[in-house]
Amino acid sequence: MITLKNHTILYDAECPMCKMYTNAFVQAGLLDKNGREAYQQLSPEACPMVDRQRAVNEIALIDQETGEVIYGVKSLFKIIGNAMPVFKPLFNFSPFVWVMGKLYSFLSYNRRVIIPSIGDNFILQPTFKLKYRVAYLVFAWAVTSYILTFYAGLLQGVVPVGNVYREYLICGGQVLFQGVIIALTFNEKKWEYLGNMMTISFSGALLLLPMVLLANLIGQHPVIYAGYFMLVAGLMFLEHIRRSTLLNIGWTLTISWAIYRVIILLVILFI
Repeated sequence: MITLKNHTILYDAECPMCKMYTNAFVQAGLLDKNGREAYQQLSPEACPMVDRQRAVNEIALIDQETGEVIYGVKSLFKIIGNAMPVFKPLFNFSPFVWVMGKLYSFLSYNRRVIIPSIGDNFILQPTFKLKYRVAYLVFAWAVTSYILTFYAGLLQGVVPVGNVYREYLICGGQVLFQGVIIALTFNEKKWEYLGNMMTISFSGALLLLPMVLLANLIGQHPVIYAGYFMLVAGLMFLEHIRRSTLLNIGWTLTISWAIYRVIILLVILFI
């Protein structure tokens, strides 16, 4: 690995995901040992070329010798391309840069709902972009529903198997149901809450995925699959409580989240 010397990457100290991957750059030798700094700790006099709000939205890389600052996916490309020059032609390929730029923005503007921050004490916070939040909700809904459609087939004998659209309707229905509740109670936090809620659903689906992939080896044991599903649902419930506490929205949304799921289960079993 070739170390990119005399460069400093600015990361979000309130974002666990940002802290993790920038620290990985340093530990792997892609940056100097002092090659990362939280933008929250950057003094107003230091690096006057840095666009502070843009650095909050898109991770900034500062050339300490020239003062040049680059942002977002291009800063990551420079670090990785310096360490592994074989990738430089790819990183200079415009269509690839455009696609990865959109993917980077998708993750960056949703990072606080993917992994919630431990605080928001810094005066500058990530800009909210509705299109990226809606894109995230749609992505999480589609993937979660897709996995649940296959998992539902493993529950045959315990829970009636529905049509191919059932899980999509259930998952989408919860977004609408909780969207109404949060709009009536904490409207200013609705997009933040819905993002967190869909992260919980997406994470639960990922926990179910290994059982789907191993179903041929495990065999037809619907009681086992049902028990595992209940375990995952319990973990999701606890995570919903934790995130609701971080959002400071009380118990209303957790109770309505549970009520919706109970109603759906009763409908599936008895109608």
